Amino acid sequence: MKQRFAIRNLLIASAVSLVSGLFAGLQKEDQSDFTIRSDVRLVLLDVSVKDREGGFVSGLAQDNFSVFENGRPQKITVFANDDLPVTVGILVDESFSMRAKRDDVLTAAQTFIEESNPRDEIFVLNFNDRVTRGLPGPALFSDNIQQLRSALQRGVPQGKTALNDAIVDGLKQLELGRRDKKTLIVISDGGDNASEHGRADMLGLVEKSTATIYTIGLYDAEDPDRNPGILKELARISGGEAYFPADPSGMVPVCRRIAKDIRARYTLGYLPPAENGPGSLRHVRVRAVAADRARLVARTRTSYRYDEVKKQEKK
Repeated sequence: MKQRFAIRNLLIASAVSLVSGLFAGLQKEDQSDFTIRSDVRLVLLDVSVKDREGGFVSGLAQDNFSVFENGRPQKITVFANDDLPVTVGILVDESFSMRAKRDDVLTAAQTFIEESNPRDEIFVLNFNDRVTRGLPGPALFSDNIQQLRSALQRGVPQGKTALNDAIVDGLKQLELGRRDKKTLIVISDGGDNASEHGRADMLGLVEKSTATIYTIGLYDAEDPDRNPGILKELARISGGEAYFPADPSGMVPVCRRIAKDIRARYTLGYLPPAENGPGSLRHVRVRAVAADRARLVARTRTSYRYDEVKKQEKK
């Protein structure tokens, strides 16, 4: 009997996932589980679709989408659009320069938690010169709002900004989560000035990760370490979005929008061509059109690494 494994939460936030083998079909078991044979290799793209005014577009069918890899059209073999739970990491800059903005940051992050799927598993990393976990003791994730509020409040604004280290640690912790849809929310007001990991190494991990990264930059014009470019690049590579509110109080609507975006995404899957071999960088583009053929704005990961994947076995 062929072994099967359940890929829960098939919506993989702005993510690409390769699953070993040949496609054997997709069966929906309930609202939170899909089953794919364990000998499947697919590229799964999580896609956000908006109209020209920036509103989220729901109700699209598979025929409304086209997928291109390295400029060539691909046959879509998996399609899903469900509000399924995700694994989320909230990375909060606790450097000294964030002291005056901290109350607004906490309010906005709490708003995001409250408006997310109640079945999401969430963790908090606070970072300044070093990265610390917000949840108590051995807990890696929580869906308890009060516990997550306490995790956000544990940070103390001081020191410099180890942004690269925080992202690396966040990506590693995401991989320990039960949900296949994985997302990071990064809130910072400056560029990196304290990390052990370099920018190139960090971006390389982002490129290989399945995570979608949303970034919120709270920049002071006088800050010599400010680097909005890195937050834009993180979002672009991963298929997320970068926000730069003019005032810290503008973070609440931003966090509401991010929560809605995560819950409104589509997943498209296709069999990747085997050319160029393991480790090759594949560029991906998704096009979406409305029923009246009007062009929509589709956002997803821009590329992925075609790597050999360890065979996944779940009982």
